[in-house]
Amino acid sequence: MEKPTIYIVIPCYNEAECIKETTKRLSEKLSHLISQNKVKKTSKVVYVDDGSKDKTWELIENISSSNKTFIGIKLSRNRGHQNALLAGLMYAKEHADAVVSMDADLQDDINAIDKMLDKFAEGYEIIYGVRSERKKDSFFKRHTAQSFYKVMNALGVEVIYNAADYRLMSKRALDELANYKEVNLFLRGIVPLIGLKWTTVEYKRDKRFAGESKYPLKKMLNFAWDGISSFSVKPLRLVLTLGIIVFMISLFFLVYIFVQYLCGNTVDGWAFLSCSIWIVGGLEMACIGLIGEYIGKIYAESKHRPKYCIEEITDVKNQK
Repeated sequence: MEKPTIYIVIPCYNEAECIKETTKRLSEKLSHLISQNKVKKTSKVVYVDDGSKDKTWELIENISSSNKTFIGIKLSRNRGHQNALLAGLMYAKEHADAVVSMDADLQDDINAIDKMLDKFAEGYEIIYGVRSERKKDSFFKRHTAQSFYKVMNALGVEVIYNAADYRLMSKRALDELANYKEVNLFLRGIVPLIGLKWTTVEYKRDKRFAGESKYPLKKMLNFAWDGISSFSVKPLRLVLTLGIIVFMISLFFLVYIFVQYLCGNTVDGWAFLSCSIWIVGGLEMACIGLIGEYIGKIYAESKHRPKYCIEEITDVKNQK
């Protein structure tokens, strides 16, 4: 197989503390891959600025003007990690044979790119970077992350265990990805749906080089819910099942109360009745809210709004 041109796509949001070190390490990595005849000299790194509020874009402009290996894409506003990543992937697929996506915080081991390229040379179209261990995570994060993958699989969402957005995709795979038009993006669930030949490579994930995590607990829970509600209707079926169970229980108590009435027993039951009303009312509100979430997603999809707007590309500016 002829050596490929690869692009490395990195979404960035307020990564001013990391980006210089990330640039240094990726520049060294690309130089090494080129010297080893694994990739062509036309290979590049693409930074996608997702509406950062710090000096991230200013740094990207400086980097790309001094080193033509690096390209900067600036989105017009913050659109979220998944949309920023998609913007970079869709740009890169027009110029590369394969595209590697990773985060800017240097937690992903860049040396795993070598193994990904070896698998790509063997004919694999999608290669997932999979964490070999989670020893460096806190107890809470380790167990919530493992629960996330188990719940997703239990609800019928096909995700690769311990894989995030560190992966290599061929141009063919990216062309197929472009056919998925949903607004509610969950790439960890969409990419496995493509169905082309895939495999995994293991790597050890390091601690964040600098700065703060862009995925606190609240954001992680929202991300998990987006994945579940975008790919599975099982929560709606659970609501239906719960409704049937509550209805059957209410019928049982209705028969019980009627029998007690016929037997002449007087039962106060005010506390029980009040609790029942609150419980059933709470369940109804939760079920309506769940259905509303799905309706909201349908509403968002029906508008067909663009997922992102590119304000500027340094590569285009440098060519003028």
